[in-house]
Amino acid sequence: MSVPRGALSNFNRNPSSPWRHLDLLLLGATVAVAALGVLMVYSATKSTSGSSYLGRQGVFVLLGACVMAVVTVIDYRHYRDLAPVLFGGGLLLLLAVLSPAGTTVNGAKSWFALGSFELQPSELMKLATVVLIAALASASTSSPLEGRTVLTCLGIALVPIALILLQPDLGSALVFVTAIGAILFVAGMHSRQLAVVALLGAFGAIYVFGYSSMLDNYQRDRLTTFVSADAQNTASFQVHQAETAIGAGGVTGAGLFKGTQTKLRYVPYQKSDFIFTVVGEELGFAGSATLLLLYAVIAWRIWRAAAVARDMFGTLVCVGVLAIFLFQLFENMGMTMGIMPVTGIPLPFLSYGGSSTITMFAAIGLVLNVHTRRFS
Repeated sequence: MSVPRGALSNFNRNPSSPWRHLDLLLLGATVAVAALGVLMVYSATKSTSGSSYLGRQGVFVLLGACVMAVVTVIDYRHYRDLAPVLFGGGLLLLLAVLSPAGTTVNGAKSWFALGSFELQPSELMKLATVVLIAALASASTSSPLEGRTVLTCLGIALVPIALILLQPDLGSALVFVTAIGAILFVAGMHSRQLAVVALLGAFGAIYVFGYSSMLDNYQRDRLTTFVSADAQNTASFQVHQAETAIGAGGVTGAGLFKGTQTKLRYVPYQKSDFIFTVVGEELGFAGSATLLLLYAVIAWRIWRAAAVARDMFGTLVCVGVLAIFLFQLFENMGMTMGIMPVTGIPLPFLSYGGSSTITMFAAIGLVLNVHTRRFS
């Protein structure tokens, strides 16, 4: 069967063809950061584990890329229809992880141990919650949002937040709060409603931190490290070693695989929570600035996708993804430099971990999806 002579040229000129609008800049920046992440995880672990973590993180990145491709191919409006199912499945996983089937890691019962792979349901739940709240908020025709819509969205979001606080994992809960707040704000939440919600959130945080039994003492110590100089505090020691590693890098760094702090394992949890210290020590200011530039490109392209989305649902999904991305970026880098509390939030695409890596690739897949279909 022959293809008409003008078919290919018509396809290329057709503005409604999704793949004609694939954001290659966002895709390229994402792949570049993920590739750097594999290299940094290897550097952080090669002295003790050889290439085992290199292989695992490489597999996570490949799986994440496959998930991103699948998420991009399926029209994002189908996810709006599936939002309640995705959210319900996520809730079941959050309930199950609190049962004896869950595994406790670093004081939080947040994981399922599946052989050498550990699944963290809260990571997957981030996207499910963003999609559902975006679907509900975009369905409203009033501006500002009706109080009923706001209360419904907040009530739904509080369920996974409460389950995550029971693990306890305050860092992940804060990611949810940031994403939901950003979605409702862009959707047209009234300033008075936003003020009330912010006030209630502040009281909730004070209660959880100061009066509830959800957090252990060591977790409170981690959260107050950036305002405390207690040298006996374990978290203070972690931050001090992280600052030393970053400062030792200078302008050009000590060189790949040559960082003293990294080789001697002075920085705890360096492959995951404190992975940025490897970049700072071995690649220096130049490497760190390059990484920040790549992150800035990703953030810019996500915001661009939100701005040109065909409908409000697409805009709100991109806003939710951007809020998650930026919060984790600033929180993780901030805690390694001693200006933010230590919460254990991973650095997007750089920290070791399957759940976080695959989830962030899926999130970028949603953004690519919205961008490619802005004319269809």
